[in-house]
Amino acid sequence: MQLHQIRSPFGSRKRKKIVGRGRGSGHGKRSGKGQKGQNARAGRAVMAAYEGGQMRLLRRLPKVGFHSRWPHEYQIVNVESLNRFNDGTTVNPELLKTQKLIKTLGRPVKILSDGSITKKLTVIAHRFSKTAQEAITKAGGKVQVIGNE
Repeated sequence: MQLHQIRSPFGSRKRKKIVGRGRGSGHGKRSGKGQKGQNARAGRAVMAAYEGGQMRLLRRLPKVGFHSRWPHEYQIVNVESLNRFNDGTTVNPELLKTQKLIKTLGRPVKILSDGSITKKLTVIAHRFSKTAQEAITKAGGKVQVIGNE
């Protein structure tokens, strides 16, 4: 058997439904669209939320909340993972990137207080949780915040 002799299995290639080609076809006259009306017209379809002129549900419900178009998506680093650095090290986003604790330098970094820290480090990041800040200073380290956001 050669490549040009292979046939697709029966039923895998379905024939397109041909409508509006006379009554003998089984899909003649109105082409399976029922009688007249909005849904029988060409290029017409009822919108998903349309309720026949009644005020649609989306407009009856109150507006709730706010979603920013440009949210600050922080990269999270826990205090526990900073123990891998030696005492006296200055930990900044570039160092965190080389250690693969964050993915990119394009997004801000936030330090959270999950776990405990035992090393004296100078940590430079965009944000700190209050408890993370306390944990770092309690261990003898320093905290520096990068710019205003």
